[in-house]
Amino acid sequence: MVNELKGKVAIVTGGASGIGRGIVERFVAEGSRVVIADVEADKGQELAAGLGDVALFSRTDVSDPEQIGALVATTVEKFGGLHVMVNNAAVSSPLRRLLDDDLSDFHRIMGVNVLGVMAGTRDAARHMAENGGGSIINLTSIGGIQAGGGVMIYRASKAAVIQFTKSAAIELARYEIRVNAIAPGSIPTPILGKSAAGMGPEQLKEFEAKIRQGMRDDRPLKREGTPDDVAQAALYFAGDRSPYVTGTVLPVDGGTSTGKVVRPRRSEG
Repeated sequence: MVNELKGKVAIVTGGASGIGRGIVERFVAEGSRVVIADVEADKGQELAAGLGDVALFSRTDVSDPEQIGALVATTVEKFGGLHVMVNNAAVSSPLRRLLDDDLSDFHRIMGVNVLGVMAGTRDAARHMAENGGGSIINLTSIGGIQAGGGVMIYRASKAAVIQFTKSAAIELARYEIRVNAIAPGSIPTPILGKSAAGMGPEQLKEFEAKIRQGMRDDRPLKREGTPDDVAQAALYFAGDRSPYVTGTVLPVDGGTSTGKVVRPRRSEG
């Protein structure tokens, strides 16, 4: 299909890089006008300038609900409406053992990853409820589905996004607002490197290579995932192909959350 989002207006938080950027570029390619919300002003402005008058950058810290409200108001003022809200902005917690974690990052991570999603959903829905409905897409993670050690606060925040998404889907259905979540996994983005606190360049390179290899070993599909793989899922939820889909969580992870690969032993002889 071509121009699936023609005539629609979308917001993508965390849209200046990584998965968010992939969603922005895919939405614009499909005919949408997009507001890129991010704290990384240089990257966001550069992306918006490259996309032309169909894109606008708005510096937004999603952990501040007042800034989310201003973001929605700016979008409606500049582009005349809001049909799709993608709550993608997120930060990771440092990779450390629970017994060594002082939990000092708790409020920052929950502020961005949970409060930002809740405020973004609420404020987008306030407009959509009075204007015929819309689609809200929340980015969680397979880290919110699968248990594991190392980044406990991050995992907890992403699990909260799943439960919130399902609850919001029930409440907002009466307004023809669909609320769904995407759970990416094994997608190369800068967020992995940011979880490695205190490492030098070489240590960080070795760390990322080790983690990425572990992801490849556990992933049933051997092809590396890309931001556009996630963007295609977002496109499905944003457009007119999913009018009867709400309250779902779609893993985009090459099968990782389904189960670990069991490799057959070589026969001897």
